[in-house]
Amino acid sequence: MTDHGERFHLPTPAGTVSGVYARPDGADATVVVAHGAGAGMDHPFMVGYCDALNGLGIATLRFNFAYTEAGSRLPDRPPKAISVWAAAIEEARRRSSGEPVWAAGKSFGGRMASMACAEGAMTTAGLVFMGYPLHPAGKPEKVRDEHLYGLSLPMLFLQGTRDTLATRELLDVVVAKLPTATLTWFDDADHSFAVKGVKRTPYALGASLAAPTAAFVRGNG
Repeated sequence: MTDHGERFHLPTPAGTVSGVYARPDGADATVVVAHGAGAGMDHPFMVGYCDALNGLGIATLRFNFAYTEAGSRLPDRPPKAISVWAAAIEEARRRSSGEPVWAAGKSFGGRMASMACAEGAMTTAGLVFMGYPLHPAGKPEKVRDEHLYGLSLPMLFLQGTRDTLATRELLDVVVAKLPTATLTWFDDADHSFAVKGVKRTPYALGASLAAPTAAFVRGNG
């Protein structure tokens, strides 16, 4: 696992959190990346995703939510998480050279980004969801989609067909109602994008999502 970024501390309304910023020469976009509910910004999946984006000429800023920074396992409530997201986006914009700034998140991190945009707490060029948690595992009746329909920015859903937090039938219906959204399915992949019987490290799994992200970002720049 490599980490060529600059570590820094980011003051937010929810407290100071850690971040890592990496900018390759000639970067034409920045992607701000949030982790999922169960792992922080230094999880190999997150590092692999950012390293691969950097290798494709895209700057990245990944960060911890306040609960992760504090060593808690209980995710922050939306208002707190959204305040950290907004601060991270502003920090990325400050460090950029005027190029588009996107928001990407694994599961919980992506849902919080979409809520932040829906509430007007932050503005981005677009959203990338890595395993959008459409509903709790085993509870497809509790769909988390209402706020998505008010969004008009480009959205990319990267989703495994075996993801227990988003049944294929339900997510297909939701995305069909979002005119600016694109849905890419990964056959036999679970919520972590692992495929049964195929040995790949979390770092490699995260890195595998960089190319479709970069293509979408540049196609909607």
